[in-house]
Order: sequence, then C-alpha cells, then structure tokens
Amino acid sequence: MHKEISFAQRDFVLLFAVSFALYPLCSCRTVPPLPAVNLAEPGWRVQRGQAVWRSRQDAPEIAGELLVATHSDGRAFLQFTKTPLPLVVAQTTSNAWRIQFVAEGKSWSAPGKPPAQLAWLQLLRCVRDSAPPANWHWRPRDDGHWRLENNVTGEMLEGYLTP
Repeated sequence: MHKEISFAQRDFVLLFAVSFALYPLCSCRTVPPLPAVNLAEPGWRVQRGQAVWRSRQDAPEIAGELLVATHSDGRAFLQFTKTPLPLVVAQTTSNAWRIQFVAEGKSWSAPGKPPAQLAWLQLLRCVRDSAPPANWHWRPRDDGHWRLENNVTGEMLEGYLTP
C-alpha cells in the first residue's frame, strides 16, 4: 500500500533539507585572539599597585595585587591577582577587547569599544586619561591613588598604582 505525503509534511521536509544545506554557510562572527602581550617590548608603561574591588553594592570587597600596562600604540593590559591566582585579566587594542574572570572560567571578547558595564575595562580607559562612560565616576589623586565607581550598580574599584 502506498501512502501519500501531505502538503504540510512535504513543506516540512523541504524546509529541513534547505536548512540543512545552508547550515555550513551560517556562522557567528568571532573575534580572533588578541596578540600575546610581551611587557618587555619597547613602548610599554607598566604600573603595579594594590586594588580593592566590589562587584556590586552588596558584594564583599576583594583586595589584591594590580598590574596595569599601557602601550604607546593604544594597547592596554590589566591583571588583578589574589595571590597566588589571577582573578581578572583584561586586554584592549585600538579595535577589540577581551576580559577573563579566571576563577569562574569565563571570558568575553568582541571587536570595538569595551562595554560600559565592565569596571576593569573602564579602568584601562581611565588610566589613559579618557573619561569613563555615563554612570561611572573616576577620581584620580596626585599621589597615585584613584577610585572608579558605578553609581547605579555600586561596583567599585579603588587603589593605587606606582611606576
């Protein structure tokens, strides 16, 4: 006995076949890995210090070692460490950014300007004497101390850097 296929079934099979054939052509745009940072290269200005980070208003504060490096070509690098492990590693170039929260095993990267909600990437911007985006307040002092705070989320970074 021969069973006929309904129009709806035929359309579904056709849609599936076309989707399957076009699938290899679809892909999301990923950012190529940012180049490795070699702080021994000429052009890097490396600063070290201490920082306290609070991820939101009601979160506990975490103190650690801070390394910030800026390059004359626009690159920047940051590492926040709670000995013996790095907690945050961030990197920017003139056209891309990347941040890793090492302890959580999470990382994000994208082309363009860093998103405004990530304090560590905003700190790199502020250290370069650029104003932070709306909702962020940057207060540098002459003695190397500074404070960066988001007045909406309560996220805060406070510390000092020495050459």
